[in-house]
Amino acid sequence: MTEHITEEQNIKPEIAQCLLKVENLSVRFGEGATAVNAVKSVSFELNKGETLALVGESGSGKSVTALSVLRLLPYPKASHPTGRILYQGEDVLKADEPNLRKIRGDRISIIFQEPMTSLNPLHSIEKQIGESLWLHKLLKGEAARERILELLNLVGIRDPQSRLNSYPHELSGGQRQRVMIAMALANEPELLIADEPTTALDVTVQKQILELLQQLQKKLGMAILLITHDLNIVKRYAKNVCVMYQGEIVEHGTTDKIFNQPQASYTQQLISAEPTGNPLPIKENSELILETQQLKIWFPIKRGFLGKTVDHIKAVNDVSLTLKRGETLGIVGESGSGKTTLGLAILRLIRSEGIINFQGNRIDNLNQKAVKPLRRQLQVVFQDPFGSLSPRMSVEECIAEGLTVHNIGNASERESMIRQALIEVGLDPEVRHRYPHEFSGGQRQRISIARALILKPDVIILDEPTSALDRTVQVQIVELLKDLQKKYGLSYLFISHDLTVIKALSHKVLVMKQGEVVEQGEAKALFTSPTHTYTQELLKAAFE
Repeated sequence: MTEHITEEQNIKPEIAQCLLKVENLSVRFGEGATAVNAVKSVSFELNKGETLALVGESGSGKSVTALSVLRLLPYPKASHPTGRILYQGEDVLKADEPNLRKIRGDRISIIFQEPMTSLNPLHSIEKQIGESLWLHKLLKGEAARERILELLNLVGIRDPQSRLNSYPHELSGGQRQRVMIAMALANEPELLIADEPTTALDVTVQKQILELLQQLQKKLGMAILLITHDLNIVKRYAKNVCVMYQGEIVEHGTTDKIFNQPQASYTQQLISAEPTGNPLPIKENSELILETQQLKIWFPIKRGFLGKTVDHIKAVNDVSLTLKRGETLGIVGESGSGKTTLGLAILRLIRSEGIINFQGNRIDNLNQKAVKPLRRQLQVVFQDPFGSLSPRMSVEECIAEGLTVHNIGNASERESMIRQALIEVGLDPEVRHRYPHEFSGGQRQRISIARALILKPDVIILDEPTSALDRTVQVQIVELLKDLQKKYGLSYLFISHDLTVIKALSHKVLVMKQGEVVEQGEAKALFTSPTHTYTQELLKAAFE
């Protein structure tokens, strides 16, 4: 890894070929008094075989800048008042549609931040990866299938043959992200735009994927435009960095210079921001609020004309856990380990076997009508905010949905509650009239958190709630969750692959692998002296 970066740094300036040159780029949404200038006079260069990182907080203009390279913004609502985007000397902003189609997915590929909304829910994984191979390489049939299996193996999908006919909703968040990466690499592009490529991946797979991209970069001479909020990734894998804030580049330079001698106050703030501290103390004799005993979620594997069950996928197998009032249980493990499936079973959103006790009562044997009143006390923040927010509803309507279902407050009281919920998650209350597609990924995540918090539940299942947020906002969200926990006695099931956040928030930690619990216990003891080799690997990948 270090050797590769050193090779990059030794490229002589006269030999380095400029692949992408962005000059004075501006992006505006809308017209007149309501226009929003999302990107303001941004300029940077990216040479062949190099990695340039765009970093900054959610809403800073990173993704908008990257999407402009492939002209993927919602034109004509979006416009470019100034600027050029030169790809190998040709201005992409002036290219016609036939030329753009030749470039997209072939010479320039992109890994999107939210795979669930980028993958077609009606098509199998094989068909979606195969489409790009057919369009640009005319590969089909057995040749295409061999290439697809090779790509799925490359990005770490276990037993790829069994996943060819799977649909996006049948995969975990991390598996969907890996499929997105496989699609992007299918035609061995000259430039890869990676928009938060490892957001949904656990630390061990994150390291594998980034090292894979680095190997392919070295092999193919591929340039990478890396958009991320994870500064550890930037430090390890990027040669140059541009720091963005409110649509502008406030600082740029080599990675070493930016991290060792940051000039802009915002850059200094970004580098120093990291969730720290310890979880709040739990009251003595705190009541047990949630418990599972030998919980199982097995999905049948069917074969033959009659659909006979020949085996099972043991997504969750014999999982027992306890959660007290005011306590946080962190659930960690690799993508596909069963973390989210476990959460969905506790919410009674999928069928399971075993005992689920909530507030002293069994809920695993209740029908959906009996479960409905419990939804107010048992809330969830999903991993993919764009997929869980209705595109047809304004932010205000999305957040108010729970209030309406449970008949809480009148119109005036609901509006006041919505405004307060948005303030609590760090958003301007005036944005409540806008729609989910008008926000960045991190902002949508905050809206999802506000929607769960507004009902003041007893337990919130947080499924990767900070994965799309930059470090500065992660710190704010962790502190917000602690404050709310202290104020309302909330209990959290916190599902995450970010062990720094888990450490700052969790009283206990449960480690899952392939559907089973390999280790659980007090957070402090587990982080200090992990006993299972898999837990040791996770900690090593996260903190070394």
